[in-house]
Formats: sequence, structure tokens, C-alpha cells
Amino acid sequence: MEDRSVLNHIKEAAAYIRAQYGATPEIGMILGSGLGVIADLVEQPTVIAYKDIPNFPVSTVEGHAGELLLGTIHGKQVLLMKGRFHLYEGYGVDVVSFPVRVMKELGVKKLIVTNAAGGVNTSYEVGDLMLIKDHINFTFCNPLIGPNFNELGVRFPDMSEAYSRGLRKTAHEVASEQGIKLQEGVYIGLLGPCYETPAEIRMVRTLGADAVGMSTVAEVVVARHAGIEVLGFSCITNMAAGILDQPLSHAEVMETTERVKPKFLKLILGIVAKLD
Repeated sequence: MEDRSVLNHIKEAAAYIRAQYGATPEIGMILGSGLGVIADLVEQPTVIAYKDIPNFPVSTVEGHAGELLLGTIHGKQVLLMKGRFHLYEGYGVDVVSFPVRVMKELGVKKLIVTNAAGGVNTSYEVGDLMLIKDHINFTFCNPLIGPNFNELGVRFPDMSEAYSRGLRKTAHEVASEQGIKLQEGVYIGLLGPCYETPAEIRMVRTLGADAVGMSTVAEVVVARHAGIEVLGFSCITNMAAGILDQPLSHAEVMETTERVKPKFLKLILGIVAKLD
């Protein structure tokens, strides 16, 4: 007999959130290391701790607050995850992507994902913002493995436009209006938690990656399976191993995200204002 408990878990989590905040969120956001500053944009937010939501995991990484915020930005109903979950924390790929299922159940139609990433493309500079046009799944995990429930999405979802062309066009227009340099490239997701070796960075550059990180891929796969449009950004917080011949640290990641905070906030605010 098919185990449909996952559907019940989604509905239980969504019901709890709905009881705290009655409006239907249109836009979901998942904020990476140090990028929770976007939450400052939310007007009169309702804050829910992950630990209080049924079936929700808890974030254990520095720079990830572990809170759900619901409210409005430019009159649009938004749901923000201030902190995400990673495979390297020991969570299964289904757990990492579970919040996206809950977003869909709550009514989210568009998802903005952000992450802190290492620059693989040698033309990039620390502090650049990269619009994600595609990704490479080098975690070798897929959240859709196992039974497929038609209520959640089709068995074999198309991934030829994982990151919406229309939303990327809007992002470029806003960046141009604001005078913000916006790179566009391919993100490759690895397991972590150790940073990559210089040899691994040479390998992923050969494969066509422009930025490397330890998140995002599973969430985007589930979002597309659920029919949610995705817009993704990487904040280039450091150049990847071997490029500058210096050690990498999470402290550098946090310092860089703090530095790019003003332009990143302005960009996201401008984009949300233009979303239908």
C-alpha cells in the first residue's frame, strides 16, 4: 500500500502556518547565508519559528535564523524562509525541500531563491551578484526519487527552464534601471560541508559552472515539479579554491554578504514591485 504520510505532513505544516497568518502568500523566498537581511523589507511581519511548525526541520548553520516570516512587500503577500536546510547538516533531500512543498500548499506561485556562492568564473569579483540561469546537480541526490504523487506534480518534470526566462528578464531590467551590475551564469550544487579543492574547481569550471555552492538545487527541483516559477541569485562571497591562492572561510562569506546588503535589498525590492 502506498505511504501517503508525506502528503499529510505537508498539509499539517501548512495548516499551522495558515492558522497564524490568514492571507495567501503569492511569492516565496528562501534566503541563504547572511542574506536574511531581505526580511527587513517585510511590512508588519508575522514571525514563526521553524521549531514550532509541525514536521519542519531546524536550521543549524551560522547566518541562518530559522524563522518563517509572512507579510507584505510592495503590497504583495510574501513568505520568507530566513535560513534554509542543507544536505551536509545530515538532512535527507526530501527534508531539505519539504518547505517548498508547504509553500505550494499555501498558494505560492513564484519563488525567489538566494545563496552565498564561490566564484568559479575568473571574470567574477567578490561582491558580484549572479542571476542563476541554470544549475548542475552535483549533489547526486534528487528529491523526486521514490513514489510520485500526482497531487504534487508529474512523474517526469521538465527542467529545460528551471529558472524562469520571464523572471530573469525582469531582474535584468530592474538591475539596469538601478545601475547594478548583474552577472548571469550557471550554479553548481555540491554536498559540502568542506569547501572544494582547487582540482575540483578546475573540474566544475570545465563542466560549465560559474559559481559553486552547497544548496538551492533540491529546492528548485521541487519547485519546478510543483509548477512554481523560480528566480535565483548567487551572491559571490569569495572566489573558489585555487583562484586567489588563499584559504576560504565562512567568516569571509558573512563579511561579503554584509557589504552587498544595500544593493541586494534594492534589487529584490525593485523586482518584487514588478511581479504580477
